[in-house]
Amino acid sequence: MIEFEQIDSQTGITQGCRFSNSLPLNDSHKDLLVNLIEFWEVNTKGKKTEWSWITNLTITLENALEIAAIGRSRWGIENQTFNTLKNQGYNLEHNYGHGKQYLSSTLAGLMLLAFLCDQVQEYACPLYKAARKKTRIRATLWAHMQSYLLSVDMPDWETLIRLIAKLGPKLVISTAPDTG
Repeated sequence: MIEFEQIDSQTGITQGCRFSNSLPLNDSHKDLLVNLIEFWEVNTKGKKTEWSWITNLTITLENALEIAAIGRSRWGIENQTFNTLKNQGYNLEHNYGHGKQYLSSTLAGLMLLAFLCDQVQEYACPLYKAARKKTRIRATLWAHMQSYLLSVDMPDWETLIRLIAKLGPKLVISTAPDTG
């Protein structure tokens, strides 16, 4: 096990790292080797925060802090995603693990797919962005969608989003000759 500590000259935070390569995953899988890295920070008031990860990347003195930084950022992204899925309208709950056979995986997969679709639309679709801006909260946007879909024969997705964003319907100009 290799260990080192350093003090960040700008913040005064002590950062430490401990790592080892080629460790067995556990007693049941001694042939499966992983690399372990532990990272900690001690702030100027003495509060210590610790993280640890396993990886298949070979850890060295040269890359240990970079691997730890990547691990921390990935952890943050995962926490934000699960927080969104749990608390911002997707209603992901731990009890999805109580289904029979593949039910829990199927429900979680469908929820992640819905989340992905929303993320792509929020990034790439100006109409969806306008609807999100108008409703501000995803759950409100979805309530509007449900209300319109239950009460109006909606010809297409664009019309639905335009109604929610209050942009008005798309004008359709026919170029076909009137056969009257």
